[in-house]
Amino acid sequence: MSNVLLPNARPANARLARLPRRHALALLGGALACGVRPAVADARKAGDFAFETPEGGTLPLSAYAGRPILVVNTATACGYAGQFTGLQGLWTRFGDRGLTVIAVPSPDFGNQEPLDGVAIAEAARKNHGVTFPVTAKTHVRGPAAHPFYRWAAAEKPGSTPGWNFHKYLVDRDGSLIGAFPSSVEPNDPRIVTAIANALPAA
Repeated sequence: MSNVLLPNARPANARLARLPRRHALALLGGALACGVRPAVADARKAGDFAFETPEGGTLPLSAYAGRPILVVNTATACGYAGQFTGLQGLWTRFGDRGLTVIAVPSPDFGNQEPLDGVAIAEAARKNHGVTFPVTAKTHVRGPAAHPFYRWAAAEKPGSTPGWNFHKYLVDRDGSLIGAFPSSVEPNDPRIVTAIANALPAA
């Protein structure tokens, strides 16, 4: 149905604009006091996002609802690539208790992910024994960043990826509870303790 204005009627915002500033502020304050709030986007959770898979499918994080998730931007030709082995160790140690580890290959740092498609996952499995999920190549910073990474940057603006193998820990309720830079090894007590605290009691 089209919007029709009655004679002499003006949109509320137009009427408000014609009021003296102090009157407009008073009306706005009164509305807030009465419980009227400006529209605010609902807070998002990790489960609202999905990654593409190397095979062309989708990996929705909602599939891991109720489980902590360690999301790591990776690169097979990076000097930190040895951390794949440590990530596999976390997956082996805590996977049965609910942890999910997800590798997100990215070309954003020195273009150190030269492979594409299933070749990335195959290299991680062949060279480092990786058995946890590996997504398709994905941007993790800048305007082309994947929505999960834009959300994570907003949640923890001081702890965004500065290089390959930055680690985000998502809690069982989908909230972002930890961020660890590339230099922090997967078996670092800070990561191990954070994961253990996020898991259900044994």
